[in-house]
Amino acid sequence: MTVVSHPVFARVYERLSVAMDRAGAAEHRRALVAGLTGRVIEVGAGNGRMFGHYPPAVTGVVAVEPEPRLRAAAAAAARSVPVPVTVVDGVAEALPAADGEFDAAVAALVLCTVPAQAAALAELRRVLRPGGELRFLEHVAADRPGGTHRLQRLADATLWPALFGGCHTGRDTAAAITAAGFVMEDLHRFRFPPTGPGSPASPHVRGRAVSPGGPA
Repeated sequence: MTVVSHPVFARVYERLSVAMDRAGAAEHRRALVAGLTGRVIEVGAGNGRMFGHYPPAVTGVVAVEPEPRLRAAAAAAARSVPVPVTVVDGVAEALPAADGEFDAAVAALVLCTVPAQAAALAELRRVLRPGGELRFLEHVAADRPGGTHRLQRLADATLWPALFGGCHTGRDTAAAITAAGFVMEDLHRFRFPPTGPGSPASPHVRGRAVSPGGPA
C-alpha cells in the first residue's frame, strides 16, 4: 500500500473542514449525496465530514482514506452516524474493492489531490456497477481565462501542492470525468466561499455522472 502522510496538513484540515462547513460547504455536501441508495464508496473521506449527510436509503458506505491521522478521525466520526460506515486504508488509484461492487461513488475535494487523476477515475468506474453514479464536489480550474486562471497556474507551480496535501487548483476535473467514460448528467459551477476574497481554490463544481457499462 502506498503511504500517504501529510501530518501538518491533516491537522490544519481538521479545523479548516469545520470552518468550511459552517461557511456553507455542509449544504453542498448534503446536496451531493441526496437521493443515493444502496452501497456507496467514498474516496478520500478525510475526517468524515460527509458521513452525517448520507440518506437512510444508503445501506452501507466504504470510506477510503490513505492519510493516517485523517483516517483515524474518520473512523471516530463513523461511530456516531446512523448509516453504516466502514473506514479503510487505500488510495484512489488502487481501490480495495471488487469490480461493480457499488451502486454509487462519492468524491469530495479529493480529485484535486490524487497524483494520477485518470487512473483514479478509471478505478471509480471499475468499482461501480453499470449505471452506477459518480457524485463529485471539487474545486477546479477557472472556466474562463483571466486573473484566477493565472493565479492557479502560479499556485500549482509553486508551494500550493506542498502546503495543501498535494492539491492542484487548476485541474479541469469535469472534463477528466467525461474523458474517463462517464456520462455527465448534472453539473453545477459555483464559487466558494460565495463572498469575500477569492483564492486559487474558489472555482468549484458539484455534479453527477453515470458509468455506462462497467470497467473503463
